[in-house]
Amino acid sequence: ATVNLHALTSWVGITRLFAVVLSCLTFSLVASTGKFGGPSGTWCMFTWCFCFIVTLLVLLLELLELYPMLPLSWDDFTSAFCMLATLMVFTSSVVFPATFISSPCSSNECARQAVATTASCLCFIAYAIEVGLTRAKPGDISSFLSTVPGLLKVFEAYVACLIFSLLDEYNKESGLLWCVAVYSICFIFTFLIIILTIGRCLAYIPCPLDKILVGYNFLALLMYITATVLWPLYSFRGRGRPSSCDRNCSWDKHLGVTFLTIFNLIAYLVDVVYSSRMVFI
Repeated sequence: ATVNLHALTSWVGITRLFAVVLSCLTFSLVASTGKFGGPSGTWCMFTWCFCFIVTLLVLLLELLELYPMLPLSWDDFTSAFCMLATLMVFTSSVVFPATFISSPCSSNECARQAVATTASCLCFIAYAIEVGLTRAKPGDISSFLSTVPGLLKVFEAYVACLIFSLLDEYNKESGLLWCVAVYSICFIFTFLIIILTIGRCLAYIPCPLDKILVGYNFLALLMYITATVLWPLYSFRGRGRPSSCDRNCSWDKHLGVTFLTIFNLIAYLVDVVYSSRMVFI
């Protein structure tokens, strides 16, 4: 192995170092309070620890120039990971203070939680900057997942995972079952595209893959249009928000799924536009 100091001194390397330090600081402060129980706290701690470990591993592999030995597309992997880390840390930066920080915040424990939240927000900014630095320039398609359509694939898969985490009481309506089928089918195909791209397997498919991706994006867009209409129609038809609606309220979860469905609809629309321009223009 040879040492490549440019992996640490480049702008991308510096942002990764900041992300490592900030994620480590965040989960250390939260762990010192001992209050991160429940699904929300577990998710936040997993996010910070996962991003810390993978980013540190990326830095070490690039510092020692060992990444060419891996059987994957390194640029696609790092682009997909930094986009995923951006989304995960952003979610944790919102969920953690909303769940664990109460007002007024005057104790030493609350102060550590507030500092951890600030560090998490700065960590999100570091990953977002890395996405901007590694994004493919116009005309450069050597790394698909660093292009706008590739980054949107990661966004679409992540939002679908958030939708799955909020699904509740959908078995009684056929319209809701169709929406769940839409979320599942689109997630599976999008996830397969990401994995096959990172694994350098798309080149072995004997067909015009770029045109197939455009067709898939258009089909997914149509399916999400139906889900955007049917999900709120069947979820809130004749149902107002209950007066005793706590954090696990089914009505609030259905509202969250509605907004996430709209986000993914917009993502697939932008994906269709960009991928069509890349292929046909």
